[in-house]
Amino acid sequence: MAFPANTTQNMSCNATIDEFRSQVYPITYSIISILGFVGNGFVLCVLIRTYQEKTAFQIYMFNLAIADLLFVCTLPLRVVYYLYKGNWFFGDFLCRISSYAMYVNLYCSILFMTAMSFFRCIAIVFPIWNIQFISRKKAIIVCVGIWFFVTLTTSPFLQKSTQLSHENITKCFEPPKSKDMRKLMVLHYISLFVGFIFPFTTITICYAMILNKLLKNSMHKKEATRRKAIWMILIVTIVFLVSFTPYHVQRTVHLHLMKDETSCEKSLYMQKSVVITYSLAAFNCCFNPLLYYFSGGNFRRRLSTFQRGSVSSAHHRKSSLKMEEAVNGIAGEHRDS
Repeated sequence: MAFPANTTQNMSCNATIDEFRSQVYPITYSIISILGFVGNGFVLCVLIRTYQEKTAFQIYMFNLAIADLLFVCTLPLRVVYYLYKGNWFFGDFLCRISSYAMYVNLYCSILFMTAMSFFRCIAIVFPIWNIQFISRKKAIIVCVGIWFFVTLTTSPFLQKSTQLSHENITKCFEPPKSKDMRKLMVLHYISLFVGFIFPFTTITICYAMILNKLLKNSMHKKEATRRKAIWMILIVTIVFLVSFTPYHVQRTVHLHLMKDETSCEKSLYMQKSVVITYSLAAFNCCFNPLLYYFSGGNFRRRLSTFQRGSVSSAHHRKSSLKMEEAVNGIAGEHRDS
């Protein structure tokens, strides 16, 4: 049976992009899975073990680590999917959850970073307001608000289900059909302005104010405060420039091009750029532990507390074992006599 020329061309384009995805995604998602799980898992362990010392910043980092770990847990499913050339074995529900987890992680990360930057700005630029605005209770309220807002506004992505291809292969994470483009464009621009442009503008203003304050009072500010602020500015800026900005720019261009008929070469180029920017966006969960290590404050002290607790527990277990052996030895002597 002969296929029309444009259909044969589309099949060739799809085969080529599937090959590119199967080469890039398994490697990048495997790296992100390992680094993200180890890094965020370690941060979470330290925060839980030292929970009695929690501050507003630690509460934001705790929620950021949870958002990262939830996303990382879905990545092995994606690795298997792309290793098998885009064949989904895990059912419709897990396909929806895997798509949903990506967007929840992305926008929770952006908003948690924005909240941390805003309150760090208050602490440095307006120290008189510090006690009133920066508290654990307010941090908890902000985090609950972010979780509620993001999970609710990204819920339409739960509707993205599995599709059956012309080769009877179950597909997931596929581009939307043409009839859904209008709704997708609306969701895109809402998430672009509320989830990226507004937070990025807020962070830029906050960092400009922080740097201005630090430069004016460089002699009066504590070295630890200056160092934490500079590291935070550096890491968050890198995450936005490397992970978030390329993804949102490319997604905007790609959605507009999808509305028009394009050549196979242009379509292939755009699909490859999707793979690259999507991978970069997923890498944000590997940068977040660095934010806590370099700018979280008291991390090394918390880590030493964590290690002392582990050593103390090991010493306690060893002492208990020796005591148990001694008791057993005495009991054995009585039985022998």
